Amino acid sequence: MKIALLGYGVEGESAYKYYSRTQPGAQFVIYDNAESPKYEVPDGTEFIGSVNDFHNIDADIVIKTPAIPPENVSSRGKVTSVTREFFEKCPAPIIGVTGTKGKGTTCTLIKEMLSAANIDVHLVGNIGSPALDILADLNENSIVVYEMSSFQLWDIDKSPETAVVLLVEPDHLNVHSGMKDYVDSKSNIAKYQKPSDNIIYHPTNPNSLQIAQLSLGHKQRYFTPEGAYIKAQQIIIADQVVCSTDEVGLLGVHNLENVCAAVTAAWHYTHDISAMAKAISGFEGLPHHTERVRELSGVTFYDDSFSSSPAATVAAIRSFEQPEIVIVGGSERNANFADLVKVITKQKNIKKVILIGETAPSISKLLEGVGETRFEVDQTKDFAQIVSKAREFAEPGDVVLLSPGCPSFDMFDNFYQRGDKFKEFVAKL
Repeated sequence: MKIALLGYGVEGESAYKYYSRTQPGAQFVIYDNAESPKYEVPDGTEFIGSVNDFHNIDADIVIKTPAIPPENVSSRGKVTSVTREFFEKCPAPIIGVTGTKGKGTTCTLIKEMLSAANIDVHLVGNIGSPALDILADLNENSIVVYEMSSFQLWDIDKSPETAVVLLVEPDHLNVHSGMKDYVDSKSNIAKYQKPSDNIIYHPTNPNSLQIAQLSLGHKQRYFTPEGAYIKAQQIIIADQVVCSTDEVGLLGVHNLENVCAAVTAAWHYTHDISAMAKAISGFEGLPHHTERVRELSGVTFYDDSFSSSPAATVAAIRSFEQPEIVIVGGSERNANFADLVKVITKQKNIKKVILIGETAPSISKLLEGVGETRFEVDQTKDFAQIVSKAREFAEPGDVVLLSPGCPSFDMFDNFYQRGDKFKEFVAKL
């Protein structure tokens, strides 16, 4: 048995461990577009780096990393992915969550609600454990909450029992062939659902509606009385009050939407209101998701490094009423910044936008085109200097917000490193 791993990151390492157990004696070969591996290659495993063509792979089983388009892979053997293998073997119900932003927050809330209700629940995907790592721990009484990006959904042929489709807006268009390909990939979360399944979707987003319409399951719009919604500053589901909106530990209207999405999904597995309320009040957000870092001389600093799409930055900007200094920009991903520019122009509490990275020139051109002057371009890669400059613009009562709206790869390895550096430099101010 010859097994090829295309890409050797977190999921590739997990796939190696899984197939080593399930296919004893198999011979492994790793193909990666990186010149050298990021993780230690197991003894006896061949590593072939600098690979950009994944066609005609000589193997019995090929496991591709999520970001490789399915059409870019061919083999004489079976081509699959971690997600496909997990869905094939998982004995437990799966709650799958997708969307352009809010996936991690919504997944974590669902997990915390079910856990507080004493349900055996497991969080997997980009935010949790690699899915195959926990497969042996599952049974039919377990529940899996799966954070699902467009890349993980690209080639699946089964849909989760409960699908949650959050706001879907343009993203990853440097990898997908276009918006249609992006939405089509996310559509697999609904396409294979049965009539007994559930799909919960954004109440106003056309892309989310398009995806939901493909499902044969029971359809619910969250943030409306069809699921969980808000009335008189209370979160309500099935005519029962879960908690007051004042008890929500997250900032912004978009997070109230995420809370309602999570409550709607969890309701299919528990009606324990007190468990839901406990989870909602106790959850203050994920690292690098509009995370409060520090208050210094009346200025509060927030790390929203996770926001790597314009839509996510729009939501973050709208979370504050205080005067804002916003750090925006990063590596190029063919994103459309028109809505972000529109919001910056209309948002009167913005004092200054500091544009950084590869996208700074294009965003500044758009702002100039609409007559906006509350911005400054800083093309230095000295992030400490950028943070210091933001501090200089701020006065007591202001907010300094890192919310790039772009990937981090022009200056950092990933958004985690970008956020950690921001927090490090803020701590030194």
